[in-house]
Amino acid sequence: MCGDVTFTVEGELRDVVNCHCHRCRQWTGHYWAATAADTDRLTITDTSSALRWYSPADGVEYGFCSHCGSSLFWRLADRPALVSLSAGCLDQPTGLHTTTQIWMAEHGDYHPPLPDLIEHDHD
Repeated sequence: MCGDVTFTVEGELRDVVNCHCHRCRQWTGHYWAATAADTDRLTITDTSSALRWYSPADGVEYGFCSHCGSSLFWRLADRPALVSLSAGCLDQPTGLHTTTQIWMAEHGDYHPPLPDLIEHDHD
């Protein structure tokens, strides 16, 4: 939101996956809509050292802007070649489609699952 952390991705992005796990719900305030790219195709520009990483569990990290609080990235230590990106941070038009919803066993009880998406109880 503030522009202190920006990123570009070379090439194609994965279609969007909605994660309903308790951590993503708490981190975003709803579910997290994310695309993904190979780490080596991602260039992050951090003009004021605002990018921070929060690790709520071993091997899991959420990246955010410490100035405005934007939820930006998610990564796993055992899959360093891939990074998930917040779909809401991408410039329009993205050309992406939401295809899947995961961790439905933990989805919030305040909204119904989205119809016509592939569902998984876990990841």
